[in-house]
Amino acid sequence: MKSFLFPSLLLAVAAWAQSVAPQAVTPPPDLPPDTVVATFGNGEKLTAGELKSFIAAMPPQMQQNALRDRKAFVQQFALMHRLAEMAEQAKLDQQSPTRESLAFNRMYVLMNAQLHEKMNGITVAPADVQAFYDRNKERFTQAKVKTIYVSFAANPQPGSDGKKHLTEAEAQAKIEKLRAAIVGGADFVKLVKENSEDTTSAAKDGDFGVIHRTDNLPDAIRKAIFALKAGDVSEPVRQPNGFYLFRAEELSAQPFAEVQEEISNELKQARFKEWMDATTGALNLKFESETFFAGGQGTAASR
Repeated sequence: MKSFLFPSLLLAVAAWAQSVAPQAVTPPPDLPPDTVVATFGNGEKLTAGELKSFIAAMPPQMQQNALRDRKAFVQQFALMHRLAEMAEQAKLDQQSPTRESLAFNRMYVLMNAQLHEKMNGITVAPADVQAFYDRNKERFTQAKVKTIYVSFAANPQPGSDGKKHLTEAEAQAKIEKLRAAIVGGADFVKLVKENSEDTTSAAKDGDFGVIHRTDNLPDAIRKAIFALKAGDVSEPVRQPNGFYLFRAEELSAQPFAEVQEEISNELKQARFKEWMDATTGALNLKFESETFFAGGQGTAASR
């Protein structure tokens, strides 16, 4: 059997969790839960069901490593079991700081179990999801837009093609002239092909894609786009390295089916937060010794 014993036994499990090189994981055969897969110590039996439950409680990376090299994991399991027995025989669980560590870890595990139980127990009725969508349709507006982009540089230098970059003032004058031409009836796509420096959108006749209000966009761009009506052209939008013009091709609401799960999760998180706030508010916590807390960076409000 491959040995996974390390110089510091206190770090054995943590080191083991990082010791196995990434490779494909072959799941164990689906054995009956009471199948004995190993024995150790004074004949203690480890069953497939017990091992499966134990692995399921581990962090994801440790789970993967345990499944990759199951014999090495069982060896470590047996070692942990034996060392824990020795600690209990020596009554280390009743001594500081082990006693406090055990109490803290128990509290921590139970806390997470309660949080997990509460979150999983929150249900959101389909009618609530639909009602939220109906009340917030503006939030789910999406816009299909085209764009023209004109760049500028702080210290313009000729590019590799020999063309001199524009200063900010020159770029602004150019983009304003283009907007005036478009408002006057000029062909937007023609001007895209002749002037836009956003090569990705220019290759698609200026198509900038479908933009949602919740997309990760600069606020100035989001504000300009969603202030438009179909067919409108925005004022020039300044960004750190250039100016944009946007034309709204089409405005619509995202279909309910596309955002249903997002809304359900948002409502679930909101209800979980309400429960957490109520639970925190019911702590009846009072800080009795200001001397003890003096000098610390207190973030909790005294009650």
